[in-house]
Amino acid sequence: MKIAVVGLWHLGSVTAACLAQLGHQVIGFDDQTDVIDRLNLGQAPLFEPGLDDMITQGLEAKTLHFTTDACAAVQQADLVWITYDTPVDDDDHAEADFVIGKVQQTLPLLADGTVVLVSSQLPAGSVGRLREFARNTLTGKTIHCAVSPENLQLGKAIEVFLRPDRIIIGTHDNEARPRIVAMLAPIKAPIEWMSIESAEVTKHAINAFLALSVTFANELASLCELIGADAKEVERGLKSEARIGPKAYLSPGGPFAGGTLARDLVYLEAMAQTHQLALPLLSAVRPSNDVHKLWVRRTLLRQSPSLAGIPVAIWGLTYKPETDTLRRSVAVELCEWLIGQGAEIHIHDPAVKSWPDHWQDRVRVHSDPMPAARAARYLVIGTEWKQFHAHQDALAGMGQSGLILIDPNRHLQALAAAFGEAYIAVGVPLPPSKRGHA
Repeated sequence: MKIAVVGLWHLGSVTAACLAQLGHQVIGFDDQTDVIDRLNLGQAPLFEPGLDDMITQGLEAKTLHFTTDACAAVQQADLVWITYDTPVDDDDHAEADFVIGKVQQTLPLLADGTVVLVSSQLPAGSVGRLREFARNTLTGKTIHCAVSPENLQLGKAIEVFLRPDRIIIGTHDNEARPRIVAMLAPIKAPIEWMSIESAEVTKHAINAFLALSVTFANELASLCELIGADAKEVERGLKSEARIGPKAYLSPGGPFAGGTLARDLVYLEAMAQTHQLALPLLSAVRPSNDVHKLWVRRTLLRQSPSLAGIPVAIWGLTYKPETDTLRRSVAVELCEWLIGQGAEIHIHDPAVKSWPDHWQDRVRVHSDPMPAARAARYLVIGTEWKQFHAHQDALAGMGQSGLILIDPNRHLQALAAAFGEAYIAVGVPLPPSKRGHA
């Protein structure tokens, strides 16, 4: 099939590369010249394991092309896949109108009968707006609309795209179905067909449920610490309940970060406000998560009421493992706070190449993690990079040296015995002397 992928940041570049690998003829469009220039050199706009190689393979096989010419991209396409990443501000509000405007510019260029599949992260009702726009402005043309909620995850995007548990497709148009089925056939995953509106809300619901699960587990974990229970044992008890199940998203650990889960909560809250409907449960999720973002800070201050001049090391600063982005990273927020506290800060991350300019004289960057740890009184695992496991033996030898290991997600739990009470994680019982108040 001839497929145009429109919008080429993370979602679009992964989608285009994967479709080309599946054997389709793919042309990717973006109006950002620098993005297209990098893609034509085999360089994705955002780090994703294996993506650069996959893009290069598609370019060499001539199944993948990139252009800034919208007409050339979409006019011959059997299907146009909309994959703009929706900008999200620091308050978790998405700029959906930015994406809607981009798509409205593209629709008049389409040939009659084109299938438009929308995966951009937009609020429910957005595809309806686009259908209405097409009906009112595209005289003599019929556009067949569908939606497939974006389900990619930074660091695992290729695997999620090529080997999904299922694919959700929403459409009211029987003309769209056979082309979507043909395009997705090589993936061999069941398709859950539903209405456009149901597919849009399903995306919001999945992320809201995951966010709710994270905050539930972490609120419970904070209580466990103070009363002497182990939240991981409680998690095991919960998952052994048949009505909950072993795959439930209930691990105690760090807060959810980035804009993805929070964005969908904001979408739902905004829709509820429009219809004058109260959502007290969902409206409480973000405030709960914001409280849990302070867990490491509370832990450090419980150990040292003043951090001025105290050496603190942070291993891992990215938003999550297997990416190089720092935006919306909880570890970055922690580092900023430590600067304000006057701490002596040592950091290491295996992927980040550049750091905020104002950190230059306040933060020492280490190319190797162990010197950072040796210089510190506290070592915080900020991002759970698998590379850190290679240093467990060296860290174990520091277990009696006075170093305190703060490991929110128990990434290095094998070191708990070596560190004893100096190993601190979310949901691990605090020593009786520390239990007092949160």
